Amino acid sequence: MNFLAIDTSASYLTIAAQKGDAEYLSCQRDCMAQHSVLLMDEIARALSALGMTAAECDFFAVVVGPGSFTGIRIGIATVKGLALAAEKPTLAVTSFDTLAYDEGSEALLPLVDAGHGAYYACPYDGGSAQSPAYMAEADVLALVGRGYTPVSSQPVGIKTVLKDPARGLLAAVRKKQGEVVPARELEALYLRKSSAEEKR
Repeated sequence: MNFLAIDTSASYLTIAAQKGDAEYLSCQRDCMAQHSVLLMDEIARALSALGMTAAECDFFAVVVGPGSFTGIRIGIATVKGLALAAEKPTLAVTSFDTLAYDEGSEALLPLVDAGHGAYYACPYDGGSAQSPAYMAEADVLALVGRGYTPVSSQPVGIKTVLKDPARGLLAAVRKKQGEVVPARELEALYLRKSSAEEKR
């Protein structure tokens, strides 16, 4: 299996790629405003490290959210362009998947900071995702009280188990590889309106 996966949904830029049994992982922290500047060079670096061309990828994967509205759009547009040019399918991975699928069957609560004391959250039971939601801190803490372990890729307002974004992206793509779709069907996962829309 050969693939290239990217995550531009957060302040970091993550690349995970695989060619046969070889894998490549990269995570650049704190580059929120530079995703569009850094992304293509990072993709080229990943492909070069594996001696792989875009045409050799079986599919292209991208984190479709939730997270940064701008970052998500950059990632999806890039993967659609690569997939259409190479005539290959795409795979949608959520931010929650990258936090849940490198774990066992325990009850997990992947969290993404939504700002203003709120969170994007999605309970996972035995590796199966439940309904994602935009939650207040009190609702998150209620789920933690029911036995869910909160996990995140970077510090948030409450104590969580921190996960490696690159390793999580790789695990999520491997888990969901059978769910590829044509590039035209790739869509963002938004759980609320953007700040600009909310201010209108």
